[in-house]
Amino acid sequence: MKTYLAAALLGAMALLPYPPAQAQSHFETGGQTPMPAADWVDQATGHQVRRLTPLDGGNGSFYFHNNPFVKVGGSDAMVFYHTGTQGQQLQLLDLATRRVTPLSEYYPKISGEIVDARRHDVYYQAGSVVYATNTDTHKTRKIYAFPADFPGSISTLNADGTLLAGSLGGAEAREIFKKYPAKSDFFNRIYDAKVQHILFTINTKTGKRDEIYQENTWLGHVQFSPVDPDLLMYCHEGPWGKVDRIWHISIKTHAVKLIHKRTVDGEIAGHEFFSPDGQTVWFDLQQPRSVTFYLAGAPVAGGPEKRYQLQRNEWSIHYNISPDQKLFAGDGGDPGQVAKAPDGEWIYLFRPSGDQFQAEKLVSMAHHNYHLEPNVHFSPDGKWIIFRANFEGSEQVYAVEIAKSAS
Repeated sequence: MKTYLAAALLGAMALLPYPPAQAQSHFETGGQTPMPAADWVDQATGHQVRRLTPLDGGNGSFYFHNNPFVKVGGSDAMVFYHTGTQGQQLQLLDLATRRVTPLSEYYPKISGEIVDARRHDVYYQAGSVVYATNTDTHKTRKIYAFPADFPGSISTLNADGTLLAGSLGGAEAREIFKKYPAKSDFFNRIYDAKVQHILFTINTKTGKRDEIYQENTWLGHVQFSPVDPDLLMYCHEGPWGKVDRIWHISIKTHAVKLIHKRTVDGEIAGHEFFSPDGQTVWFDLQQPRSVTFYLAGAPVAGGPEKRYQLQRNEWSIHYNISPDQKLFAGDGGDPGQVAKAPDGEWIYLFRPSGDQFQAEKLVSMAHHNYHLEPNVHFSPDGKWIIFRANFEGSEQVYAVEIAKSAS
């Protein structure tokens, strides 16, 4: 406990408020390790970049479709993962001052990363136990402990904060993951095994677990709608060219619905996410794979899809959408990714124009190792793109301003 309190005091003093938004130095992003300052202008793009986290270990932002933001004391804050010598801890970052305070105890590993922005709770899992910590009071409560015969993990929270959800593969699938830890080794094996997988929910008040759906195929990428507490999205995982990936299920009726049906030989679709208003599911669409690139949006209620075409270099591992739903962002990719882009290592801003995107490069990622996926998020005010990167030697969280620097 003394260690935890000491960490809290150190975290609270970790960084001073932002320096004035004026004359920043222009540097090659990642050209020096570490960078000579926490704030600079990317010399390739003219956009201001800020390191949001202190260089006190590894600091990682959330997966692209998991909201990390919450209001604390009237200010916008972001929850992130800190990894240090004591293990892993969730910490809270004030986006206006860059002040860092711990949220959780240290654990060997934390997963789950779910922020309930309405109730100011952060849900996470340490080992087999699920906890919730309030960002205002920092009080923690135990939600659920997975039994040994059901080693599940949580991944999403519904819109009214009453249910957590996740998926669990059978013993054979878990053995494959254990024996073949590299994605290149387990990916096809899990798909080919056709092992039973289960979708489940956990009541956040009572801790009651319900198994709502099962199928002898790999199920994952589970996400609740941001507005409809009854609607859960899940995926048929595996090689994208072999699966109709994106599905919805009603928690109440257990009725399932395919969201996008592949129609072109070699077509792939995936890395799906809900729009903020819950009316659209956006996803990476390639018709066929690695030839023609789109960000596509399927209406949840049904109807024609909206598609924005991108150039090969603009393809991104993950995309995201601004709070006002007028802009999009992407995290680019290195030549080893599916697009085989010769010049795709950028953080991008996308402005819809007809049926295409007008792309703007925000940050050069030439010195970033894409084994760590940047996973872009728009800031709550829509003025910055937040991402993770390792171009300073360790994983840290950064923000780039959408408006060009005046200096």
